[in-house]
Amino acid sequence: MRVITGKARGVQLKTPDGLKTRPTTDRVKEALFSIIQFDVPNTRVLDLFGGTGQLGIEALSRGAKSAVFVDADDKACNLIRENLRRCKMEADSQVVRGDYLDFLSRCNQKFNIIFLDPPYAEVFLENALKKITEIDILESGGIIVAERPVGKALLCEFSGYSRSKDYKYGKTLLTLYRKD
Repeated sequence: MRVITGKARGVQLKTPDGLKTRPTTDRVKEALFSIIQFDVPNTRVLDLFGGTGQLGIEALSRGAKSAVFVDADDKACNLIRENLRRCKMEADSQVVRGDYLDFLSRCNQKFNIIFLDPPYAEVFLENALKKITEIDILESGGIIVAERPVGKALLCEFSGYSRSKDYKYGKTLLTLYRKD
């Protein structure tokens, strides 16, 4: 797993041992950033299920001005911090250890891009989408990127948000919501 392009291009990111964290593949990450490439510069990014931090780090490498990484697992938070150090991006970022719904409930920041790549077997994605649209932490014109496995339906429609088509890459689906 590596940073694809930008100021940290080519930096190898550490990955966790075991199967607890499922990082987005480079192929899916490259496709995702091809879709949103012109939306990334000078943005504030939230990587809500941080894992390795690779989505937020890729955004920072491509010109995002700041990123907040949230993960409930202490080992994942340490891994994100290590990957930020490798990329020399600690100053532009914040790592928060905690439950995603707790973070969202007390969040007082606004973001331009929110990455949602939670554990596939859970209902975290649906819950996060619902909460984000209720608390209004996405700037006008901002994007929510939702990643999920093929076969997992995402029937969520939200007033004030436009939903993209599903982009399929192997066993992964990406859906974007843009705030109107």
